Amino acid sequence: METEIKRTSTKDIIAYLTEKFPECFSIKGPVKPLKIGIFQDLAEKLSDDETVSKTRLRQALRHYTSSWRYLKVIKAGASRVDIDGKDVAVIDEEQAAYASKTLKESQEKFGNKKATDSEAKKPYKGKANATADSAKAPSKSVDKKRDSAKFKTVKSAPKKVANKEVAPLKPVATDTIKVGSSVRVQLGNSPMNATITEISGKDISVQLDSGMIIKTQLKNIYA
Repeated sequence: METEIKRTSTKDIIAYLTEKFPECFSIKGPVKPLKIGIFQDLAEKLSDDETVSKTRLRQALRHYTSSWRYLKVIKAGASRVDIDGKDVAVIDEEQAAYASKTLKESQEKFGNKKATDSEAKKPYKGKANATADSAKAPSKSVDKKRDSAKFKTVKSAPKKVANKEVAPLKPVATDTIKVGSSVRVQLGNSPMNATITEISGKDISVQLDSGMIIKTQLKNIYA
C-alpha cells in the first residue's frame, strides 16, 4: 500500500479544506466568516487523515483568516458558520472593529511597501534635471522663510491627554484552562478577547474574535 504524501503547502491545504468542506471554505467567490474555535472541529474531523498535520492545518487556517478577502466580510450582524456551513453565531461590533483595524493596518503596510518599491525602481534623472530644479529653488526658499516668519509667534496650545482607566487583568487559574474557555490575551498593551482552541504543554493556542489563531503561554492568559 502506497503512503499518501503529506500536504505541506498552505495553498494546497486550503484547497483541500475547500474540497472537504465546500459549505464552509472557498477559494473563489464569496467567503464566509468562520466559527470561533473551528480549528478544534477541523482537527477532530481530520484526525484520521495522515496527509494534514495539526501544525500545517493551524498555519493554513491562520493564513485564510488573515487574508484581506476574509477580513472584509467580518461585519457586525453577519453570521459565522461551522464546518457544515450552518450559522452558529453573529459577529458583534467589537469583533467587526478589530477585523477592520487589522485590515487597515495590513493594507497600509502593503501600500507603503509598494510605494517604496516603486520609488526605488525610478530611473536616475541625472544632472540636467538637477540643474533645472536648482533654478527653481530660490523662490521656494523665500516662500518658506516668509511663511516661517508669519507663524513664528504662534504657539500651539498643549494637548490634554485623557487618562483612560483600564480594568486590571485577573490571572486565570490553571485548573480552569480548557479548550473552549473564553479568556483575555495580553498582546502588547491591549488585552483581547479570545477562545482557547488547543492546549499543548506550556503552549496554548487561542482564536481571537477576528478569527485569527495565535499561540501563547499561560502567563499571557487572563480571566
